[in-house]
Parts: sequence; structure tokens; C-alpha cells
Amino acid sequence: MFPSLRRRDAAIAFILVTAALDIMSMGIVIPVLPSLIEEFAGSNASAGVWNGIFVALWAAMQFVCSPIIGSLSDRYGRRPVILISTIGLAADFVLMALAPNLWWLAVGRMIGGITSSSFTTIYAYMADITEPDQRARAYGLIGAAFSGGFVAGPLIGGVLGEISPRAPFWAAAVLSALAFLYGWLVLPESLGPEKRMAFSWHRANPFGALRLLRSHSELAGLAIVNFLLYFAHHVFSAVFVLYAGYRYGWSPLEVGVLLAGVGALDMITQGVLVGPITQRLGDRRTMVFGLFGGAIGLTSMGLAPSGWLFAAAMLPNALWGLAMPTIQSLMTRHVSESEQGQLQGANNSVASIAGVASPLFFGLVYSMSVGTTPELPHPGTAFFMAAAILLVGAVIGRVVSRRAARKEQI
Repeated sequence: MFPSLRRRDAAIAFILVTAALDIMSMGIVIPVLPSLIEEFAGSNASAGVWNGIFVALWAAMQFVCSPIIGSLSDRYGRRPVILISTIGLAADFVLMALAPNLWWLAVGRMIGGITSSSFTTIYAYMADITEPDQRARAYGLIGAAFSGGFVAGPLIGGVLGEISPRAPFWAAAVLSALAFLYGWLVLPESLGPEKRMAFSWHRANPFGALRLLRSHSELAGLAIVNFLLYFAHHVFSAVFVLYAGYRYGWSPLEVGVLLAGVGALDMITQGVLVGPITQRLGDRRTMVFGLFGGAIGLTSMGLAPSGWLFAAAMLPNALWGLAMPTIQSLMTRHVSESEQGQLQGANNSVASIAGVASPLFFGLVYSMSVGTTPELPHPGTAFFMAAAILLVGAVIGRVVSRRAARKEQI
């Protein structure tokens, strides 16, 4: 732990700003990337499949690289890993800004998956500098920083997308470069040499990292809930922009404004509500409550006949922001300080497995539910399925939580 409260608070501020800049750079391209894919693919339905493939490629790289990057941060410290990842992300956005075809975009998404694996290190950094009973709130602050970046990112991307579909990529490259410069100047190291662990490929490969999740029964159960949470969440990255354009006729600017609203709600949920709600309900009940709320929101989105009702459904959907930091907090209690990077790498691998399968699944579902002769009866079918998956996660989370609570009382 940091030797003084003042230094710890400064480190928290540094990591939150770095996280916000990183996610802002990624959010900028969201309103225009599916449209660029559609331009290359030739149709909206084909773009749904290709967009799913691209998100899956990104997630596959996360699956392979997150445990490696997490283990490297356990060995060499958090700071160098974060810095290398942010400057790599800047280079990736330049590549995508120049992409002349789908294959260049595919390479760009793969590089982006590798460089974005630094998010595992950001969570490990926060675990280094906070006490276990404060981590739900601390992870909520990270989520709020991500959401803050996500408020500005899509909004800026929507505005720039009206000028040129390539402009948001250049802006994203500049923001990533700024994140690198900021981190280089002010981000302190959080993991002292005495707490570091030797690098091992046995721990760093994705399957070896996943073994850590089986070391405790609650840890394994939470890993399943985490998987289902991320699986459902990818309905947005896979089909939302295409769906909004198809069903409601929204432009990149309108999509950007709505995504900014989503980010604002997430920022309030994770930055403001997580702390007091976990104090009142505890981490486990808060997690389950958030998952149920998210399922209600997704169902409402699929049913919404108008853009205004779809936007209103974002309110209950935002509650699943309560589940993300509480799952992370509960999991960190079952591993040592020297294994926090490995744990976050394993968590990201779980998320990446979901990220490979989910976009392909939802992209296919979307392509089957739109067009002149859709095979599925409702264009919102993907959102209904995501709601069902999140509901299953809520049920599993409740069962796992009750078992863990009973064991702790014995």
C-alpha cells in the first residue's frame, strides 16, 4: 500500500484520468466504425455479420494477451505496461484512419484488442492502492472514469462523423497519445519490487490464468456470472449502431448523443451509487440487484417502438453498472496481492471468451431479424436474448452469493 493517504489519492486521480482518456479514444470511433464497415461490406445485414466478426477478433486478442499483460505487470510493475499499451493504441487508430478495405480494419481491430488489454492492469493498479473493503467503490470510480470518457467519446465521434468517417479515428489517435504523455509525466508505480512475482508462461497463458478462477468456489461462480454479464453486454457493440439506424433512422450524431447519455448514466451509477448501495446492501446483494435491473432494461429496449422509448429504457439498464464493480471487488478478496494482475488477466480472458462468441451470435441474430424477409419475427430479438442471458446471470449470482454467505457464517 502507499505510505500516505495523500499519495494514494494522487495515484487514484492519475489512474482515473488515464482510464478516462483511454476509453474516450475508443468511444470516439463507435458511431462511425459500423458505418465504415457497411460501406466496405455493401449492405446493412452483411455489416451486422462483419461487425460481429470484428468485435470477436478484438476479443480474441484480449483473450490471448490479457493474462500475459497482467502477468507482466505483476513482474515489471503496472506503470510501464499501461504506458506501452496507450501509445500502441494511438498507433492502431492511425492505422484504422488510413484503412482502404475490410482487411486493414480487421488488422486494426486485432491490434486494438492487444493494446486495450491494459485495462486489466488498471484494475490491478487500483487493487494495489486500496483496502479490500473499499474496492467496490474504487472499481466503481474506474467504471465512472470509463463512463466519463464514454460520455465525451461517442458525442465527439458523432460530431466528427458528420464531417468525415475518418476524422474520429484521427481524434482517437490524438487522445491516446495524450493519455501516454499524461501517464509518462505523472503516473507513479503502484507495485513495489518486494511484491512482484516472477513471470511464468504457466500463469500467463490464458488457460493457465483461468485455473486461478477455480481456486475458490465463489470465485468460480462469480467468473460464470462475469462471463454472462459480458456476453449480454456485447449486444451493444455488435448490433446497436446498425439497429438504431435500421429501426429508428438515427444518424451518427444521434447515436453519439444517446451513447453519451448511456455513459452519463453509467458514470452516475458506478461513481455515485455503488458506494452507498453496497454499504446498505453489501456487495453480493448489490450485484444481483444490478443484474436484474439490466435484464429489465434490455427487455424494454427490444420492445421499444420509438427512439424515445428506447432511450428511456437506458434508465433501468444502467443498473447493471452496479454489478460490474461488485463482482470485481468480491473476486479480489480470494487472491493475494501478488496475484491481482493475474486475476484481472483471467477476468479479462473470461470477458474475451464472451467477446468472441457474443458478437458473432448477436450479429447473426440481428442479420436474421432484419431485411425484407427476416427469419426471426422481431428486429429487437437480439435484445430479448441478451436480457434472458443477464437474467440467468442474476439467478446464478444469487445462488452463489447465498452459498458463500452461509459458509462465512459457519
